[in-house]
Amino acid sequence: MTETAPRPTLEAVAARAGVSRATVSRVVNGGDGVREPLVERVRRAVEELGYVPNQAARSLVTRRHDAVAVVIAEPETRVFADPFFALQLRGISKELTAQDNQLVLLLTEGRDDHARVARYLAGGHVDGALVFSLHLDDPLPGLIQGAGVPTVFGGRPGWSDGTRDVVYVDSDNRGGARAAVRHLVALGRRRIAHITGPLDQTSAADRLQGFLDVMGEADPRLVAESDFTPGGGERAMRELLDRSPGLDAVFAANDLSAAGALRVLRAHGRRVPEDVAVVGFDDMLPVAEQSDPPLTTVRQDIEEMGRIMARLLLHGGHDPATPGPGTVLPTTLVRRASA
Repeated sequence: MTETAPRPTLEAVAARAGVSRATVSRVVNGGDGVREPLVERVRRAVEELGYVPNQAARSLVTRRHDAVAVVIAEPETRVFADPFFALQLRGISKELTAQDNQLVLLLTEGRDDHARVARYLAGGHVDGALVFSLHLDDPLPGLIQGAGVPTVFGGRPGWSDGTRDVVYVDSDNRGGARAAVRHLVALGRRRIAHITGPLDQTSAADRLQGFLDVMGEADPRLVAESDFTPGGGERAMRELLDRSPGLDAVFAANDLSAAGALRVLRAHGRRVPEDVAVVGFDDMLPVAEQSDPPLTTVRQDIEEMGRIMARLLLHGGHDPATPGPGTVLPTTLVRRASA
């Protein structure tokens, strides 16, 4: 049986460094007012003794938990099936890890979960929240505001009351959609259809508006609403072919919808891009590069969006590299074989 060595205490560090316990506490907890020579002596004593701060006690002193909640307003079946969320979480995780912070993932299966998430945030378990995939009628923003935690949103907020000063990170959805449709027009396509995302999300609404910016008052038979999933893309593509069999191009609001559309076009004997050109949105490489044919799409830097969200939260909503409450990242058209 092996005895466990006693855990070094603040008093032991103070004795080793030849300073007071209060001085050690200020150094360990990041306080000010300690001269640099004393700081070095304390740090050397901490290293020699292998002292590890008591995180619970440290949180009481600093009111920090070194943990950030990531709230995704989608069911887990959607989150774990869509590479978009994996990329954004990877960016967030990298930034939080670099700053020695822990990620706490909170999902909402339905409205019953909103109160649970709000209670958790209000309970003082985390230092802030990163929230994305909101829908226009979602009560989460109000509940999170009521919880009183610093928050950064992924995506342009959809509320219009003008009373909330929010920090958010988004991509140029409207400009990217315009670039996609202009590319199809430049290829000589004239019957261009659009498979939207869920229009209660601002990203989908902005991409639809970008499509309309180029096409003007589009034939309503050439617009089909979907839900950012492959199955939704399949259903929308079948609907479009039934309503407008002469269409010669499709702009899908994300890569997963485009992948579903490609399967339906192939099943209906339509050659891509010879008969119907297809453009997606996201440039998620596991989807875009492995589609048949590889997908022309609009690239948004999803991982970078996550990193910037985390960086803004950790810097109190301000970051010299990303000025302003709303940070909008550029998008780029990536040409492959589908258009």
